[in-house]
Amino acid sequence: MKRPLTAILLLIIFLLPEAMAQGKGGKGGKGKGGSFQEMEKRLLEVPFKGLTTNGEVIPNLFSLETTGVSTEPVKLAAEAFLAELSEEQRKNTLFEVNDDEWRKWANQHSYPRQGISFEAMTEKQRELGFAMMKSGLSARGFETTRDIMKLNETIAELKNSWDGYGEWLYHLTVMGEPSMTEPWGWQFDGHHAVINYFVLGDQVVMSPVFLGSEPVEARSGKYEGTIILQEEQDRGLAFMNSLSGEEQAAARIAGEKGPTNALAEAFKDNLITDYAGIKANQFDEETKEAFLALIAVWINHQEEGHAKIRLDEVAAHLDDTYFAWIGETGEDSVFYYRIQSPVVFIEFDHQRPIGLERTGVPSRDHIHAVIRTPNGNDYGKDLLRQHYADHHE
Repeated sequence: MKRPLTAILLLIIFLLPEAMAQGKGGKGGKGKGGSFQEMEKRLLEVPFKGLTTNGEVIPNLFSLETTGVSTEPVKLAAEAFLAELSEEQRKNTLFEVNDDEWRKWANQHSYPRQGISFEAMTEKQRELGFAMMKSGLSARGFETTRDIMKLNETIAELKNSWDGYGEWLYHLTVMGEPSMTEPWGWQFDGHHAVINYFVLGDQVVMSPVFLGSEPVEARSGKYEGTIILQEEQDRGLAFMNSLSGEEQAAARIAGEKGPTNALAEAFKDNLITDYAGIKANQFDEETKEAFLALIAVWINHQEEGHAKIRLDEVAAHLDDTYFAWIGETGEDSVFYYRIQSPVVFIEFDHQRPIGLERTGVPSRDHIHAVIRTPNGNDYGKDLLRQHYADHHE
């Protein structure tokens, strides 16, 4: 039976405001688990604690110290970038160093972001924005980030839609004033690429970091041939296959790969997840070296000097580091792996297609990866806490 025209019009009037509230550019934009506005509200209602295994932060893992690796190049690059912005752009890009803006990031393409987008920048501003990022990243880390941006253009081409997709829909914010003594930092935020970069003196904390893409490889279009995260994928698989049968059995926490297994993505700052898999103190020395080399693949997205310091920090806790695996180990298998210790949390996950064909089956053409610092030091929060305790009332 056909509905009367009046009833249809009333239905449209009733539903239209709700539909608009969930549309592009509003804080009501939909994300997994509710609207972004709801997710942010839930996130910020609870004070930051950081990732833990049982809800309790292990104390005294991080300390204020001199690293001997200068952060002056990052400071100078950030100052040059900010100097090129208009007064209005600076106002929208600069936040206080302890602002909740740090925690407002997401992988989704439709998430409403602050700061200045590369789309809105002049060519000179883009050049200086990239220079700031280059100063904190390794050549490989910057290349990976740029390739993710390019692959976001590829998905726009494949979908024939630039609504939330595209190479330049990524934002920069700066927290605090660039300084050699006071805390500050920057954030790069967009679809499948997020970098949080905190600076205090000559110490750096680069986490949380999110890297991923769908598709993972551009097989056509403007950036044909671009491909990401293959070393992270292949080295993880090779390490798992290098383990003995007994070690693989201990590492494998599930046999069947689900559509998505990642735990520590956006809005999960206070995630509680226990250790799982095999503990590295069960490895022989050769396997420990291979395990640390796998971790280094991830840490080395950061500039070389601070990457070495970070890797030394991870190595000091290597015997307390766990390796977990979900899925098969064939040449073309899809899988998930996690590396977790008191000071580092890394996830690699082959996920089901979302932006392209929705099969519900995990694919090597959709990858999510996360790097975090557990026990309260994501965003450099623990260093900032210590700094305030030492220097401020």
